Amino acid sequence: MIEIKNLDFGYKNQKVFNNISLNFEKGNIYGLLGENGVGKTSLLKLISGLQKPSAGTCMVDGINSFNRWPETLQKIYFISEDFAIPEGTPINNVHSIGMFYPNYDEKLFLELCEEMEVDPRRKFGEMSFGQQKKCLIATALSLNTEYLLLDEPTNGLDIPSKSLFRRVISKYANENRTIIISTHQVKDVENLIDPIVILNHDEVLLNASFREITEKLYFDYGMNEVEGALYSEMIPGGYVSVTRNPEGFDSKVSIEVLFNTVMKNKETIKEIFG
Repeated sequence: MIEIKNLDFGYKNQKVFNNISLNFEKGNIYGLLGENGVGKTSLLKLISGLQKPSAGTCMVDGINSFNRWPETLQKIYFISEDFAIPEGTPINNVHSIGMFYPNYDEKLFLELCEEMEVDPRRKFGEMSFGQQKKCLIATALSLNTEYLLLDEPTNGLDIPSKSLFRRVISKYANENRTIIISTHQVKDVENLIDPIVILNHDEVLLNASFREITEKLYFDYGMNEVEGALYSEMIPGGYVSVTRNPEGFDSKVSIEVLFNTVMKNKETIKEIFG
């Protein structure tokens, strides 16, 4: 489990996190959401040991991630949004990386490349950005790490490739793996992520599963706005309105509408979800 307790972090005079605490548990695909500049990428770097908190702790299976012990690093793989393009071919690249990860599976890598329709023996420099990204996703999954951190993984992917991404992530997720997907493109992962974590500039506004969200909020799809709703948004054919849900009625969550609801009702959402 990833445990973040009372964590502070910032760059020079810019505070990013102020005394935040949250956990990421095994067996889940987390959606990490927030406006630009709230620290989504910084949080992934803190978890992977690339940044050091100024106070508090970030622990991976009980070990401080910034210690960067080999036994901890072997459990984590992080694909940054602004990744450096490797030299040579994907198959050579994964060979050089895989030797550091005890659960690396070359057969799985080749199967993933075939499934994602990329040639692992073609040079990275000859590929489109989307093809490069799919090769890195295949690499990440084939390493079989317990923690997989993906920063804007669908950027640069076309519509068929986004479908392939959702399929392979769903297929290779399991109860022993934690996947954290930081994204602005919530529609690309709407049926994939659960729980949802929403960050503000210096705090966690929401960390809840879909079950918890639907227990406490009701998403009403109708011809008119609901009076007194926390948030309403026009959609084709009418409106979706979000209200409190004291009766515990079931409804379909729209992540985009949820995000807008949270951002418009920060203090109320913290009170509802405790």
